Amino acid sequence: METNRQKKVAGVLQRDLVDVLQKALMQAGVKNIIVSVSKVNVTTDLSQAKVYMSIFPHAEATAMLKEVNAVKPFIKHEIAQRTRHQLRRMPELQFYVDDSLEYIDGIDKSLKGTEDPIENPDLLPRRKKS
Repeated sequence: METNRQKKVAGVLQRDLVDVLQKALMQAGVKNIIVSVSKVNVTTDLSQAKVYMSIFPHAEATAMLKEVNAVKPFIKHEIAQRTRHQLRRMPELQFYVDDSLEYIDGIDKSLKGTEDPIENPDLLPRRKKS
């Protein structure tokens, strides 16, 4: 169960992370890739924040995750500057790819198509636990 403080910190981080990531993409000259922050989970001691990013097109997801992790100190510094009046300590950021949209899309295609995942469950990839 998340406390109100965790929810507030997660909301602040999510809003600012979207701005910082979009700005970083524009500065890097990356076009045709959309990055959004779908969810932020903060631990009870507010020291760690798991950031789930939704990346379109999904084929670029692993490359984008690698790039984001490479510039993580810059992102953390930028967020710390923006939230210095709201947070005492900046949580350690951990970035993950949120693949829920692709998972839903795969289920949707299977249901609309001739393939029946109920008869052949191997058609759907196994969901990874995060």
